[in-house]
Amino acid sequence: MMSAMDIKKNIDEYIYGNNSSHGRKPLERYASFDYCFNHFQSFRDQSRISELASPQHIQESCLHLGFYLASWGMLRGSSFLLGKSVKVYESLVRSIASANPILWDIDVNCYTPENIHLILDLRKKIVENLDYENGPSDILVTKIMLGVFGNVPAFDSFFKIGFGVSTFDKSALEKISDFYKANNIIIENSRLATLDFITGQPTHRLYTRAKVIDMIFFIEGGK
Repeated sequence: MMSAMDIKKNIDEYIYGNNSSHGRKPLERYASFDYCFNHFQSFRDQSRISELASPQHIQESCLHLGFYLASWGMLRGSSFLLGKSVKVYESLVRSIASANPILWDIDVNCYTPENIHLILDLRKKIVENLDYENGPSDILVTKIMLGVFGNVPAFDSFFKIGFGVSTFDKSALEKISDFYKANNIIIENSRLATLDFITGQPTHRLYTRAKVIDMIFFIEGGK
């Protein structure tokens, strides 16, 4: 079990950087999450979720999602997405815009059995709406869920190593819930504000608890 000191050290390393990262600054790749999350959440804040896929906004929505995923490694090497244009996300954005509204409110502090079921059902819908050969990986699916809804950590290699899980499933989500319950005070106190694209300054919008846990174990797994 990680100590509060270790948790705080990992969060600080994510925010301020280390020998291989400049941390979360407006021009650095970590901020790509902030800009994508801000875009999708702004429509939620204004009760305009359906407009994410409107003719006026769908290209912008696809661009935000596409660049965030590219910035976080989803277009590297032989990735299927590397051979596609940003229009490949169009069906996915339409699915997001019509998703169950409850999904926008789920965070790790309310991982009830019902909400875990909804999260895993969202995974199926994302898979169905990505034109992806052999199906998208859990890494890609959870990065999308994190960047849009903020309701799960991204199950990339570093997170899985750091947190000690191998697959994105019910048991992994229950383990995340247990970690939050054991460390809720430090996690709540570490919910920093997202950065605004125009000003580079903090917004009113806080990181979700899932994002904080993602930060902790992304750093832990990279050690």
